[in-house]
Amino acid sequence: MAREGVAVALHIGVAALAIAPLVWLMRRELDRLSAHFQQVAETGKQEPYRAPGWMRTLGESLLNVSEKWSERCEQLKTRLREVEIRLRVAEAERAHYEAILHSMHDAVIVTDSFNELTIANEHAAKLLGFDVNEAAHRPIDEVIRDERLPSLIKSVISAGVVNKEKHVEHVIEAPDHGRASYDVTLACLPDAQSGVGGVVTILRDVTREKEISQLKSDFVSKASHELRTPLSSINAYVEMLLDSEAQDEASRQEFYQVIKSELDRVNRLIDNMLNISRIEAGIHSVERTEVDFVQVCNAVVETMMPQAAQKNIKLSVKSGPLVYTAQADRDMMHQVVMNLVSNGIKYTPEGGRVTITVENDDASRSVMVTVADTGLGIPPDALNKVFDKFYRIESYKRVAKGTGLGLNLVKHIVETVHHGRITVTSEVGMGSRFCFTIPYEYEGGV
Repeated sequence: MAREGVAVALHIGVAALAIAPLVWLMRRELDRLSAHFQQVAETGKQEPYRAPGWMRTLGESLLNVSEKWSERCEQLKTRLREVEIRLRVAEAERAHYEAILHSMHDAVIVTDSFNELTIANEHAAKLLGFDVNEAAHRPIDEVIRDERLPSLIKSVISAGVVNKEKHVEHVIEAPDHGRASYDVTLACLPDAQSGVGGVVTILRDVTREKEISQLKSDFVSKASHELRTPLSSINAYVEMLLDSEAQDEASRQEFYQVIKSELDRVNRLIDNMLNISRIEAGIHSVERTEVDFVQVCNAVVETMMPQAAQKNIKLSVKSGPLVYTAQADRDMMHQVVMNLVSNGIKYTPEGGRVTITVENDDASRSVMVTVADTGLGIPPDALNKVFDKFYRIESYKRVAKGTGLGLNLVKHIVETVHHGRITVTSEVGMGSRFCFTIPYEYEGGV
């Protein structure tokens, strides 16, 4: 047995000595092949590989595999670059769209098919009371505190009508803006798979538009009413003249005088309406010069003195020895003082007084003009309305005729055009006191 074991060991040793050179050669060729592949990978050049015959088949097979793998890697690198470019373009477009969305004055909300908020701008967040970052991918019922808006969005997505907008007028109570009217536009977003991918909701504030529309309607209604009265009177007297009801010259002259008076009233009404609309539109022509307000007031007194004398009303101007000038439109200032003095004379009983006082208000750096009368006065509930268009105190309509636009025009000239201020104080039966200020220097504006 021992002899047999020694023989086996000898055979194994001889075999190992015979195989060792072959193993060494294979290892060397494999190292060369590995270095060749490494060079190909680094340089990208396919250099021919020279291997011994017994390694050539294996080397060629491995080389073919390497070439195919290199081609595959190049393809993957190309696709990766394309994907990276598309991703950058998509990110740039998304940033662009988000910038547009956040710059919009209207509130915009986008929800998905599960009625979860996906995108919203800051205007929507501020209006509806939520945080843009925290509200993403949350149900709109939890995000929007307004009760009606989520139900509108759900109804639109339930209908599933793509490419058709729905318009709804909705009133929202906002903490910062109060009660406001909005035109709500809702539209479904198309989706290739499910058909409807969500809803985009746009809320446009139409409060100011509705107010302007109402003001226009009121203006037309009141203007029509104010025009109808003198025109009806003119028409009546013309018909009487045509019917020869004025038999003598004195009656005809009386009729002519009434017609002339009513026509003057219509002209004043039209002129006031035009002036107010021009000022409100910012297209009124203004010629600013250094205006001496004492001279303006004296000119008004001279013009209105005959009218005051008919009622035995004392009309006077009070001022100190200083210079009372400011940069203003002289004709407009004349019109302001004229309207205030004319009202004072109209609503002051016989034997009363209308006094114009001109002062300097150094605190506000303005010229201050006060027109005070001893007339009927203004009721407390009318003090906040006397500057409104067409407003006239009902109980005073029989005392004097008027258009209800004079004080509104005065307020526009003083405050809108000249950036001054006008106030009124009054006590029924004791008279009224209108006071307006015009800054010394013009600081830009209309």
